[in-house]
Amino acid sequence: MSGSHGHGARSRPETERKRTEILKAAIETFGAKGSTNGTLTDIAEQVGMTHAGVLHHFGSKQNLLLEVLSYRDASDVADLEEKHIPDGPELFLHLVRTAFANARRPGIVQVYTVLSAESVTDDHPAREFFEQRYVTLRREVADAFAVLCARAGVAEPQRVDAAAASILAVMDGLQLQWLLDPTAVELGEASEFAIRSIVNGVLHPGPELRSYAQ
Repeated sequence: MSGSHGHGARSRPETERKRTEILKAAIETFGAKGSTNGTLTDIAEQVGMTHAGVLHHFGSKQNLLLEVLSYRDASDVADLEEKHIPDGPELFLHLVRTAFANARRPGIVQVYTVLSAESVTDDHPAREFFEQRYVTLRREVADAFAVLCARAGVAEPQRVDAAAASILAVMDGLQLQWLLDPTAVELGEASEFAIRSIVNGVLHPGPELRSYAQ
């Protein structure tokens, strides 16, 4: 029994290494071809395995898609002490740091953008993932605004929910523009400008837009 246990202990790191290798190949494949056209065979060939070998590790293409998305999110918080995005105003800085980090990992950004767009279609395996992800992130960003407004002595305005949704939208939208033409958009700088503008707009709202047209 002890011999069997030792073999399992030795094989587990190898299993995790292979799973990570498959996930990285899936990011490249799905990012380039989309989740529909990218096949498990494409991924298997990149890692020197068979189609059945990939299924052995993930069970199905749907499971692999979801694991790719989870891998992407986990990589964002891998270096944080609690492996979770920070609370309060520090969250805004984390989002900016994430944007700068994304500029150095186009493969992950590409697969995220492709799958998030595809998830709006009926019965897409990633739809629930993205629905829940946005629900959670909107709440966490809104909570960060609440803390920030309280510290600044600003009565929390109704526009906090809109501001939270806008921050997420502008980050995802800038990623799309950057993927289409990296020379036209500085992903980190543009994201920082947008987040700073939205935060300042909540704390110090300016004139209505119509005033500039008069």
